Amino acid sequence: MKILAVKPELCTGCGICEKVCSRTYFKEENPEKSAIRIGERSPETGHYVITVCNQLGACIDVCPVKALSRNKKGIVIRSKKLCVGCYACVGFCPNLAMFTHPELTEPFKCVACGKCADECPEGALAIVEVPDPAPSETEKWALKQRTVKEVAA
Repeated sequence: MKILAVKPELCTGCGICEKVCSRTYFKEENPEKSAIRIGERSPETGHYVITVCNQLGACIDVCPVKALSRNKKGIVIRSKKLCVGCYACVGFCPNLAMFTHPELTEPFKCVACGKCADECPEGALAIVEVPDPAPSETEKWALKQRTVKEVAA
């Protein structure tokens, strides 16, 4: 599975990644509509705090309408058709990487497209291959349902 990996020690806080992300998905340069966020410098490390989804899928189980799932590449995606904008995933995200904006009725997150990594002048972002995470309870249930249907067919 590929994820967007961060190297905070290389980040200069320029914000190019936020602009690229919002331009890519919302057709405007607005850091508040970016699925990657550059925060203040950490007092402990002196590095900028970079918030982005790590694709672990902890949010999948909390969605009451099953609008969150993992695509074939392992990326956690939100179904626009199924999402009702309850924001349960926003409150549950352990990395605080599911975002909202007052102009939008549904949450959004990083889908590891890599556009920000391509344009980061310092190399603080990169798309990297990592082992697939353990499936969530919802993913286990869906797999079991598919297997039952295949056996019955």
